[in-house]
Amino acid sequence: MIKHLDSTTSAKIANALIEIRKEAGAATTGAVLTLVIETDERHHYYALRAAREASRAHPSRILVVIPHAEQPFSGLDAEVRVGDEMGPGEAVVMRLNGELADHADAVVLPLLLPDTPVVTWWPADSPVNPAEAPLGKLAMRRIMDASGTARQPSTLAERLRGYSPGDTDLAWTRCTPWRSMLSAALDQLPTTVESVKVTAEVDNPSSSLLAVWLGWRLGVPVTLSTDKGPGITSVHLGTVKGEISLTRPDGMLAVLSMPDQPDRHVALKRRELADLLTEELRRLDVDETYEEVLRHITDHDVSAMAKVAPPAPKPTTITVTTTPGDGPLGELPAESAGDGGKVAAEKGAKGKAP
Repeated sequence: MIKHLDSTTSAKIANALIEIRKEAGAATTGAVLTLVIETDERHHYYALRAAREASRAHPSRILVVIPHAEQPFSGLDAEVRVGDEMGPGEAVVMRLNGELADHADAVVLPLLLPDTPVVTWWPADSPVNPAEAPLGKLAMRRIMDASGTARQPSTLAERLRGYSPGDTDLAWTRCTPWRSMLSAALDQLPTTVESVKVTAEVDNPSSSLLAVWLGWRLGVPVTLSTDKGPGITSVHLGTVKGEISLTRPDGMLAVLSMPDQPDRHVALKRRELADLLTEELRRLDVDETYEEVLRHITDHDVSAMAKVAPPAPKPTTITVTTTPGDGPLGELPAESAGDGGKVAAEKGAKGKAP
């Protein structure tokens, strides 16, 4: 059921939700959290569809906020959706016009479910400091997506500077299957890793985060290369026993190659947005591993990522350093980036697999 409310208020929206539930014979929502989505008209449909799919595993009240500060008039228009074709649960799409766009938190606050967690998600562009944003202050968990912006290298730097406990990024969530496969491979073949090479399409922030994670955990230089994709296409681990490689050229099926073992085909499909969001909603505490990865990003890394970002006629290779900075999290260390297409990790010691 969909109910349109023009020039409305938060109180009228709350009453509409209660009335629709009564008509459906449901006294309570059954939701376990409130998911607030701040986005634009271009992205709101896909974000709402992904959120409704995720609500099958995590019943949620979904509040979509679409600011229209450019409108000459101030007001609130809303669509109240309960159990429509997109999926179960409740969803409210709110368009904040004019000056009201600057007070989204005041509009959303009366609609939050009592005594349940609040998660705020920015599917596209996000604030530099999400925890200090009006809607970010309401949430215990804040989800961004570096893939949703065209400024990936600078976006990773912004993530580092503006990080607060509870922040996470879907670019990091996309690394989960790769991290699991590589960890399992090294568990099967305990050895010393001497070098790492990650290959991905241009402007892929997940590959940069995966490279930093591998360099941090293994203590070796990591080479980041670009190709046509899609997404991350391969990871090669140079070890004393031979090369371990995980390649996925088509974005669907990967091949795991290990010394003295036959090649194995493994499922490594690029996941849909709803699957990524479902994974992030499973845990609402601080993602300590993501926090540590951000700690190990230096200004050299950001500079190197920027060098690999522009499209090139031939694959470009750079080396990402992973020595953690001296400054506190939220600040880039005061170092000057090196020149050229490679940044050497001179202090990275060879280490054993985690």
